[in-house]
Amino acid sequence: MIDRFKATFEVLDDRFSLYGGDEYVEVLHRGSRKTEGPAYFPAGRYLVWSDIPNDRLLRWDETTGAVGVFRHSSGNANGNTVDREGRLLTCEQGARRVTRTEHDGSITVLADNYEGKRLNSPNDIVARSDGSIWFTDPRYGITGYYEGSPAESEIGADHVYRLDPDTGDLRIVADDFLRPNGLAFSADETRLYIVDTRKRHMRVFEVSEEGKLSGGEVFADAWFDGIRVDCHDRVWAAALDGLHCYDPDGTLIGRLLLPESASNLTFGGLKRNNLFITNSAGDLYSIRVTFAGVRYP
Repeated sequence: MIDRFKATFEVLDDRFSLYGGDEYVEVLHRGSRKTEGPAYFPAGRYLVWSDIPNDRLLRWDETTGAVGVFRHSSGNANGNTVDREGRLLTCEQGARRVTRTEHDGSITVLADNYEGKRLNSPNDIVARSDGSIWFTDPRYGITGYYEGSPAESEIGADHVYRLDPDTGDLRIVADDFLRPNGLAFSADETRLYIVDTRKRHMRVFEVSEEGKLSGGEVFADAWFDGIRVDCHDRVWAAALDGLHCYDPDGTLIGRLLLPESASNLTFGGLKRNNLFITNSAGDLYSIRVTFAGVRYP
């Protein structure tokens, strides 16, 4: 029997109209400690996600439903994404580095220090269509043994970074966060949403063609973790009661209520309309909806 439960959508605004979709949330996997960072690979029709305390990456096969270990050890991997060449990008918060898994399975270290000082514990990551890689670097992975190992911050602050993969240039793009976390670009990549979990809000920045940020106004207030954007440019945010959905103007228009706090999400499947959700209880959920994840330029 398929493990599932009734989907509970809370419609707060007409802009959240759903027009159908699955009535149930499917539980694809249980038994991890804390799941994070789902990333879907369309070429192979599989999903990779993190089980941070167990120091492993897991893999779910869409064609068979089978779940197996993708990598162990993983450097206490947290956030993952897929770059424009179909390679896995990973924030290894325990190893305090950002890596890329090449097509042959080898691992390339993209960033592990800033100006000679070790990164704190990279948390979440996105790739822009110009090839640049953006990630957050709070210190969650160096505060204890559960998701990493205790250590002092060499940088002394928690920043948001932009990496140029061609030159290797790493620069700070935002330095006024307490604990930067999830981040996502708007559909046209002219805006970047960034969560500050400790401050319990999400901010929105304008992105220049040169990759510089301006603005930074508070977009929404709540405890957030990972975020993604759908084809209607709506922002979906992992929150304590499930997923929150925001119109581009900042209005909370609806929620998908879940039994545990959500940690992250991504869109996948052949039409990018499978919503995959990780949570604090160590589960992986999926629900097929009538909208899709954004297709970037």
